[in-house]
Amino acid sequence: MGIKVVCASVIGKSNNPLYIRCFDSTEEALKFHYIVHSALDVVEEKSTAKKGASLDLYLGMLYPTEDYRVYGYTTNSKIKFIIVVQEDGDSHDQAIKNFFRKFHVLYANTVANPFYTPDDLITSRKFNEELEKQVKTV
Repeated sequence: MGIKVVCASVIGKSNNPLYIRCFDSTEEALKFHYIVHSALDVVEEKSTAKKGASLDLYLGMLYPTEDYRVYGYTTNSKIKFIIVVQEDGDSHDQAIKNFFRKFHVLYANTVANPFYTPDDLITSRKFNEELEKQVKTV
């Protein structure tokens, strides 16, 4: 089976959601919002623990749930990327790390648009389409 990204999110500096997209089913959307929100405490914990220790932005697995695993990534500008993944028992750390790097580049390209206002919700159709392509190729 490998891995399947079921939810991807971008969280702003003030822990405000800039983008949350569920790829599994819309019935579970509220559940994924809760999982992402719950992960913010773990992101803060891991970010402060890593301060100065490493230049790696990848935080690794934040926590597992019964059906999913939650992974995090943070930027130097305090933007957080959180994904909820359904995976088999094998470790797919490198694939997830590569996904986050591509997700970060996609975000950077989106906010570099002169018409994007910093800390606004991401509503770009191109961002949606490109992220969907990335999710399918993980």
